[in-house]
Amino acid sequence: MKIIPAIDLMDGQVVRLYKGDPKQKTVYSNDPVSIAKKWQKAGADMLHIVDLDATIGTGSNLDLIERISKELSIPVEIAGGLRNEEIIDRAISFSNRVVIGTLAFKDKEMLQRIGKKHTFSKIVISVDHVDGFIVTHGWQENTNTPLLDAINEFVSMGFTEFLLTNVSKDGTLEGPDLEYLAKACAIQNANVIASGGISNVDDVFDVQRKNAFAVILGKALYENKISIEEAKQLVN
Repeated sequence: MKIIPAIDLMDGQVVRLYKGDPKQKTVYSNDPVSIAKKWQKAGADMLHIVDLDATIGTGSNLDLIERISKELSIPVEIAGGLRNEEIIDRAISFSNRVVIGTLAFKDKEMLQRIGKKHTFSKIVISVDHVDGFIVTHGWQENTNTPLLDAINEFVSMGFTEFLLTNVSKDGTLEGPDLEYLAKACAIQNANVIASGGISNVDDVFDVQRKNAFAVILGKALYENKISIEEAKQLVN
């Protein structure tokens, strides 16, 4: 299982939100490049960089993310606000993978075209949910789409990579949602990245036991409740 630290960006700063709420923000650093290099040096398999300003429609950190990407030798996965083909093309030009959420549910025809153009393995579908139902637009809009139905449909389209977040767990340090993670990981041809709620090394072990492809480390990493070295030692 891959260990992937997250760098969430808002106004050029490294932050963490509580349950995705911009009003409940903790700033951890004003130097995202040094944080990225720190996680790389610690042994991260990949870096997950989220543009929160783009997600909620208040701005963009894409130039900064490009700068970070070019400073690193490990793979970079970009998420947040990638809602049109032009921005996705640009993000893929300097990263290894992009995470698409809202667009994936709004325009499946465009999604399919993007997948074919860049290869499906470079497109990670963000399946954010509350109580098993998909939420979009930075977790601000509820849908009636069941999580597992959505994953199965995208797999049938040719997509294999999924980022699974239970919004009610994100940034809480309350432990991951193992129930829906297990169900998602049981879907054939779905590589699932677990995100949200990780609080310690035991949580990482629990996620690995559900056959997750990777785990995102966020707040627990920044609050020194877990280290990349610890997590790597556990899963290797």
